[in-house]
Amino acid sequence: MQLQNAISQSISQALNALFEITVDASQIALQPTRKEFAGSFTFVTFPYTKQVGKGPEQIGQALGEYLKQHAKEVKNFNVVKGFLNLEVEEQEWLRLFRGIMTDANYGHGEPSGRNVMVEYSSPNTNKPLHLGHLRNNFLGYSVSEILKANGHKVMKVNLVNDRGIHICKSMLAYEKLGNGETPESSGMKGDHLVGKYYVLFDKAYKEQIDELVAQGMDKEEAKKKAPWMLEAQDMLLKWEQGDEHVVNLWKTMNSWVYSGFDQTYRTIGVDFDKFYYESETYTLGKERVEEGLQKEVFFKKDNGSVWVDLTDEGLDEKLLLRADGTSVYITQDLGTAELKYNDFPYDQSLYVVADEQNYHFQVLKATLKKLGKPYADGIYHLSYGMVDLPSGKMKSREGTVVDADELVQEMVDTARQQTEELGKIEGFTPEQAKELYHTLAMGALKYFLLKVDPKKRMLFNPQESIDFRGNTGPFVQYTHARISAILRKAGEMGIKYDPAAFESFDNLHEVEQEVLTQLVNFPAVVKEAGNLYAPSVIANYAYELAKAYNRFYQEISIFNETDEQARSFRIALSAMVARFVRESMKLLGIEVPERM
Repeated sequence: MQLQNAISQSISQALNALFEITVDASQIALQPTRKEFAGSFTFVTFPYTKQVGKGPEQIGQALGEYLKQHAKEVKNFNVVKGFLNLEVEEQEWLRLFRGIMTDANYGHGEPSGRNVMVEYSSPNTNKPLHLGHLRNNFLGYSVSEILKANGHKVMKVNLVNDRGIHICKSMLAYEKLGNGETPESSGMKGDHLVGKYYVLFDKAYKEQIDELVAQGMDKEEAKKKAPWMLEAQDMLLKWEQGDEHVVNLWKTMNSWVYSGFDQTYRTIGVDFDKFYYESETYTLGKERVEEGLQKEVFFKKDNGSVWVDLTDEGLDEKLLLRADGTSVYITQDLGTAELKYNDFPYDQSLYVVADEQNYHFQVLKATLKKLGKPYADGIYHLSYGMVDLPSGKMKSREGTVVDADELVQEMVDTARQQTEELGKIEGFTPEQAKELYHTLAMGALKYFLLKVDPKKRMLFNPQESIDFRGNTGPFVQYTHARISAILRKAGEMGIKYDPAAFESFDNLHEVEQEVLTQLVNFPAVVKEAGNLYAPSVIANYAYELAKAYNRFYQEISIFNETDEQARSFRIALSAMVARFVRESMKLLGIEVPERM
C-alpha cells in the first residue's frame, strides 16, 4: 500500500506541476498493469483530457517522463493509448519486501472503533443442515474474519428458528408415527431423525389434500382444511399458550437437533459468539407490535390482525401479527433486532440470508424505521444466491436436499481417492492421512462455494472442486505444502533467509516481481473484500498468488543457485508466499497442510 500511495502522491504532484491541475492523491486510482505490457501499476489518463486540453497519450507521455525524473519508485514507463504503465525500481520492491517480512500485521487494519454483528447459519430445528446452509455458514464465517482483519470488532451470532408451524409439523408427525424412537434407538443423528418426521408430515399432508380434492374440494381450500395441517396449527397455538405436553415434546426434539447441529458445526469448522432463539424473541417482537399500534404507525384490520403500511417506501402492507395472536417471521425479527442491539450496540448488523428473502429485509428495515429505532439504519442484508446441483433445486420438505453431513463425507472420500491416486501421502500415519483428507475436503468445499461472488446463483460440482489443478482449494493448499517442503529443506541445509541474508541483492527476475506485486497488494485485497463483504476477492487473490509462485518455482532455480544472496532471497520470498497463502485461506476458514 505504501508503494501505491507514494506513486499516487507523485502523480498528484506531476499533474499540478505540468498542467496546474489539483487532484488529491487519495483520488488517484492505480490499477495492476495487464500482463501483456511491461509495468506493475497503470494510471488511466482519459479523464483528464478535457481539463488539460491534450490527448490521453500526450498526457501519459508527459507524466511518465516527469515521474521517471522525480519519483524514486519509478524505473521506467510506457504509454498504450490512454494507459500509463509504470515499472517500479528493483530496490523499491526489495525495500518493501523487507518491510513486509518484519511486519507481523501486514495487511490487517488498525482498530476502526466499529461494531459489526454478523448473523449466519440460522437453521430450522425441523431438519438437518443442507448444501445451501453450507454456503451460508462459510460466507458468514469468512465475512466475519475479513471484517476483523479490517479492524472492526465483530460478533458472530446464530438465530435458531426453533418455533413456528414448520417445527410443529415435525412434532405432530413424530407424535403420530414415532413410537418413542430416539437418536440412540435409531442410530441416527438427532437432526436427521427430526428431519425424517418433517418429510413424513409432508407425505401424509399431500395424501390428505389429494383425498379432499377427490371429494370435490378446491385444492387451495384443501391445503387449509387437511386434518394434519389443522392439528399442526392447533399445536402451535398450544405451544404459545404453554401447554405442558407440547412444550416438553418441543424441548426433547429440539435437544436432539442441537446435538446434531453441534457435531456438524465442529466438522465444518464454524463457530459463534452467541446463539439467539426465536422462541425467546417473538414475545419481545409482540411488544414492539403493540408499541407500533400505540404510536399509530401500525394498524389493525377487522379480523384483529396487525399490519404496517409501507406503500410510501415502495413496498406493500405487511402482516405483523395474525388474527389469532400468533406471530409471523417478522414479529420475532423485530424482537431479535432489539435484543441484538442491547447485547452489542452495533454500527452495522449483517444478516447472511439467501436472496429469496430480499423483500423481507427491506420490510424489516422500513418497519424499524417507522418505530423510530436507532439501529434501523445499521441493518444490512448480505444476500447470496442459491446453490444448485446438476440434478436441480433442492426441496427439504420432499426429502430431496443434499444433506450437509453426507456431502462432507462424500468430499472426504473423494479427497482420499484423489490423494491416493496422486501418491501424495507417502510416510503418513493413518491418523495423519485421515486429517489430510478432511483438510483437503473442507478446503475444496469452502473454496468452491466462496470463490464465486456471493450474489451469484451457482452450480456446485463436487468432482471439479477437489481437482489439484486450476482455481481450486486443493491447488492453493498444495502450493503451501510445496513451499513448506522447501523451507524444511532450507532449514536442514542451514540456509538463512532473514532480510540481512540478502541485504545487497538487487537483480530481480520478472517472475519474482510478479510474486512481489501480489504480496504488496495483500492489504488492498483485504480492504476491498471487507468493503464488498466478498470472500471471493480473497479466494481470487489466494489463487493468483499461488499461480504466480508456481510460475516462479518452474522458471527460477532455488537450491541450485550459486549466488547465496539470490538463494536466500528466493527462500524468503517462498516463506512470505506461504505466509500470505496461509493468511488468505484462514480468512476463508480454510486450513493449509504443511505436507502432502
